Amino acid sequence: MVSTPIGRLRMISIIEGLSFLGLLGIAMPMKYLMGDPTLVRYFGMAHGLLFIFFIASLFESSQRYTWSMKFSLFCFACSLVPFAPFWLELKLKQQAKMIAKQG
Repeated sequence: MVSTPIGRLRMISIIEGLSFLGLLGIAMPMKYLMGDPTLVRYFGMAHGLLFIFFIASLFESSQRYTWSMKFSLFCFACSLVPFAPFWLELKLKQQAKMIAKQG
């Protein structure tokens, strides 16, 4: 799965989505309900790094597979909405199958 640009993008999409949910669902409530911002620091840093990896992988994939600007922006937008990275992974899986059939 990680041997191709689209495979790396799929994997990073899932991990980045999980870090986003962790930030919103665990770290932020701990900060605002318990007054402890420690987890926000760690989840936030991890999510930020994963987001950068996601963008780099998206750029690599869009260049390698000559994706349209519309599809690339769709992928980017999915990284900004909770749970959308998991839906994106399914779309990328379909895209990978289509690419594999082409050769």
